[in-house]
Amino acid sequence: MRALRLDQLRTFAKVIELGSFSAAADRLRLTQPAVSLQIGQLEKALGVRLIERIGRRATPTAAGAELIDHAKRIDEAVATAVEGMAAHASGTLGRVRIGTGATACIYLLPPILRDLRRRFPSLDITVRTGNTADMLRALEENTLDIGLVTLPATGRMLEVTPVFEDAFVAIAAAEDCRLPDVVTPAALATLPVVLYEAGGNTRRIVDQWFAQAGVALTPVMDLGSVEAIKELVGAGLGCAVLPGTAIRDAGERVPLVQRPLSPTLKRTLAIVLRRDKTLTRGLRETANALRKLGHAPE
Repeated sequence: MRALRLDQLRTFAKVIELGSFSAAADRLRLTQPAVSLQIGQLEKALGVRLIERIGRRATPTAAGAELIDHAKRIDEAVATAVEGMAAHASGTLGRVRIGTGATACIYLLPPILRDLRRRFPSLDITVRTGNTADMLRALEENTLDIGLVTLPATGRMLEVTPVFEDAFVAIAAAEDCRLPDVVTPAALATLPVVLYEAGGNTRRIVDQWFAQAGVALTPVMDLGSVEAIKELVGAGLGCAVLPGTAIRDAGERVPLVQRPLSPTLKRTLAIVLRRDKTLTRGLRETANALRKLGHAPE
């Protein structure tokens, strides 16, 4: 048996991922005959058939399915080796692109990023914010490496790991005594309410909380900034329902009071990665740091 060639393995994996020789050729910027030749050479070297056609789709044989598992581990090992050599050559640990919501970016990420920067000064981290749908799309397109998003989050190519539960609270200006000790949807419906803008999972969760109680609420304002919502609430222009992580017990620029909700309302934050994503050392350390959110005090 001849030695395996990495380019043939990668071509084989791309054909299986996309289910098509022509699609793999387009993605790899090769001709379709070149892709077919590489697959044929790989099958000849291994002495087994790796791909069969079911209708118009290229699918792995039993041997091909096993080779895909090996190919993933080989690709990760190669990437790790290349990354290790690059670190020696340039003194850097690589780049990690994180996608998350604005609230998590402001209130959860700073201590995590500070610790990563302290432990890995050469790690280049960039952060992009948006709603869950935007982050999932970017992960699938591989323009982001890892996401910290509000569930639900689904995708055929995505691996989703819940890490943190964030309870919602009602807030009002400190001098505003209209909030009861425990706040219900019916109680809020009698007050002017400012909510986070529609379109994201966080707003959808709050809307469902009202709907399940049979309460039709029309907010006085919809804003895309948690800080702007708190400023307006602090100015006495209404109350709000926000994730608890967005409310500091001390240090707020405007004095606020917060009350628990009944029934309780929570959102779950999850780490999202592509299933076929190569875990470089920098990405692995970032994922491990984000997983520690599940052990942080709420």
